[in-house]
Amino acid sequence: MKFTITIDVERCKGCDLCVSVCGRDVLAMTKLLNSRGDHYPETRNAAQCTGCQQCALICPDAAIEIETEDA
Repeated sequence: MKFTITIDVERCKGCDLCVSVCGRDVLAMTKLLNSRGDHYPETRNAAQCTGCQQCALICPDAAIEIETEDA
């Protein structure tokens, strides 16, 4: 099963919790900045995502959404 990870870059405050909680290294912080001047995560290894939703659950800004891709 494949999953789509959507990150609302502008809601992110760069806390890095989502990257820390992912045991599969799906997310990584970028060197880029959003409009508030915060670094934000990006998807690096989407194929490794199991859809556990831990990144979305730990995000204090509700900036991450995980959806199942239709096959």
